[in-house]
Amino acid sequence: MRKRHPLLIAAFLSFLLVVSGGSVAAQDYPTRPITLVVPFPPGGGNDSMARIIADKLSVALGQQIVVDNRGGAGGVIGTRAAAKATPDGYTLLLGHTGTMGINQSLYTNPGYDIRKDFVPIGLIAVMPMAFMTQPSAPYKSIADLVAAAKKEPGKINIGSSPKGTGSHLCAELFMASAGVQMNLIPYKGTAQSITDLVGGHVAAACNIIPPAFGNLKAGTLRALAVTSLKRSSHLPDVPTVAESGLPGFEADLYYGLLAPAGTPRPIIERLNKELRAALTNEEVRQRIANDAAEPLSSTPEEHAALLDRDETKWSTLIRQLNLKIE
Repeated sequence: MRKRHPLLIAAFLSFLLVVSGGSVAAQDYPTRPITLVVPFPPGGGNDSMARIIADKLSVALGQQIVVDNRGGAGGVIGTRAAAKATPDGYTLLLGHTGTMGINQSLYTNPGYDIRKDFVPIGLIAVMPMAFMTQPSAPYKSIADLVAAAKKEPGKINIGSSPKGTGSHLCAELFMASAGVQMNLIPYKGTAQSITDLVGGHVAAACNIIPPAFGNLKAGTLRALAVTSLKRSSHLPDVPTVAESGLPGFEADLYYGLLAPAGTPRPIIERLNKELRAALTNEEVRQRIANDAAEPLSSTPEEHAALLDRDETKWSTLIRQLNLKIE
């Protein structure tokens, strides 16, 4: 009879203990509060989305989900910290197009890789942006704006948020897709961009919708088109950019829940199940709608596919523009 090596036996028994221990831990999960890292300061769209989900998941999981705002460097600092957290299901990340689709290529050393350092749990919502102009401007449609930009290359001002944000890259993608050159003016924030747009200091701008709602309803701003592939339920009469002569154009902002790579699959599945259930709740859907976003649930695999597609799109554009932040 062949003699079994004691070290091999010990190693195999240790493996079984780890596997069974992980399985038991996943079955009991969670047994203590969970930290949800939001890589932006309190008060913004990311923070709002995190708190909407944290409130509902805390009830479903029977443990409090504590929102931990770790702002800085456009979301890089908090995302990097989440990537290095213990993969036990007790540290999660609120992911956003900026941190998941843009920063990895924009920053010289972001300190994380979305494909290697995180495992997607599921999507939460999608928020389109919109191209806007002043009602007295001669542009009644995206086609008008494109025609004017082709007639006067580099002379028409278009506003956006700071370099590397979704709003900025939306404007860049628009110019690249339409084959036009405009004078891009990046503002420090959306509020300043809207103020100058209302005042007629810029001809158009690509902005997120919530800060402009009041102006759009009052008629001091006109929405030319939304950046999603489908019309927004918040602006149902406004066409998409794709409908307006640029087929396939899409520049949405996505929100999702992620965990550090190595988090046990049973925990990911439990979180995905509760997240998808939360997104069917009418109160949750209404709170998301109040932020001008659309609830969007998914499997972990669907979330991963979207992240891959989004990062590929924005990284290609960032390389073409030679954008970098140290």
